[in-house]
Amino acid sequence: MADSYDLLLKGGHVIDPANQINRVMDVAVQGGKIAQVAEQIDSARAAKTVDVSGLVVTPGLIDIHVHVYHTREPEGLSIIADHHSFRSGVTTMVDTGTAGAKHFLHFKRTVIDRAKTRIFAFINIVKSGMVGDFEQDIHEMDPELAASIVLAYPEACVGIKTAHYWTYGDWDEAHPVWAAVDRALEASDICKKPLMVDFWPRPPERPYAELLRKMQPGDIHTHVYAQQFEVVDENNQPFDFMHEARSRGIIFDLGHGAGSFWFRKAIPAMENGFGPDSISTDLHIGNVNGPVFDMITTMSKIYSIGMPLEEVIYRSTVTPAREIGHPELGTLSVGAEADIAVIKAEEGQFGYTDCGRAHYIGSKRLTCQMTLRAGEVVYDLNGLSTPFWEDAPPEYWKLRSPGGAK
Repeated sequence: MADSYDLLLKGGHVIDPANQINRVMDVAVQGGKIAQVAEQIDSARAAKTVDVSGLVVTPGLIDIHVHVYHTREPEGLSIIADHHSFRSGVTTMVDTGTAGAKHFLHFKRTVIDRAKTRIFAFINIVKSGMVGDFEQDIHEMDPELAASIVLAYPEACVGIKTAHYWTYGDWDEAHPVWAAVDRALEASDICKKPLMVDFWPRPPERPYAELLRKMQPGDIHTHVYAQQFEVVDENNQPFDFMHEARSRGIIFDLGHGAGSFWFRKAIPAMENGFGPDSISTDLHIGNVNGPVFDMITTMSKIYSIGMPLEEVIYRSTVTPAREIGHPELGTLSVGAEADIAVIKAEEGQFGYTDCGRAHYIGSKRLTCQMTLRAGEVVYDLNGLSTPFWEDAPPEYWKLRSPGGAK
């Protein structure tokens, strides 16, 4: 029988919430696309079969809050996407406002267009992006300019971002209380794309509840479990205004970050019915060695706290894809691009830290074993897709070109 598939993942527990699949199935890939998902697919039809029994097979993970504009000078806070995405099962990243209108084309040319990771961007309302004193300058906040970039590059841009406008001095005519949020909302309305908000409340002038009332359905509040937010009351019950905002269509994203995830916020909120709508890392150079580490560790924290595995996968694939307006991602539907994560779900005793450097002992952990991006194996922790060395062809050890890999 002639080969029908380039690759077959056999015997894994497929969790594909978009298609309501949660059982052992095989997944076949052909031409960089999902070709078939079925209970039994004949290995003879595949050029290569990878045994993934005992592992979980999911759509490629989507991290909608990262900073990956590493070519910007000065470098600032960004990581190199491909160095951190695939090892965590992530195939799509969304840079959240590292670039504003002034630098987006450079970001696109030097990072987005060159990366293997699929990268989208929220455009900062501040035309110079982040991080610097210019983030407090209202003259840097041009709604029409920011929206024009989103409209001009719809294949890469998914919305508007506002962040870091705190003006530590008193509010005045040069620093209106809601300047960044209001101008970002205006830009969002012009381009008809969602707004993501990173926010520090300063009552009484700028309370958290008022921010949520300003936001529009489909807008995203990231860092939901940060220390500065009133999430739960003295009885550990989520405030009514949180539920009201969610019922209005406001999205609450995790956005772990170096200072925005606290167990004392997350655990009572989740125990009392207020989990995150999407799971994301806010990955940057200040947290890759802790407390964030990566997407799979962030998911493990939420899994250990008590969110069921299928829901963890759902909030790392389906919901972020919808939030950025790309529902074609985060699925193993036949014909979809073959972005796939192969994950090991373990039980034992595992320690996790939050942004206050307090720790929590959980009984569950997820680790990424293999990642496919558009059908290509781009990460393979244990060599599952490779032959045993005794069975490998004689030429496998030869350098592929002069000066090649060492």
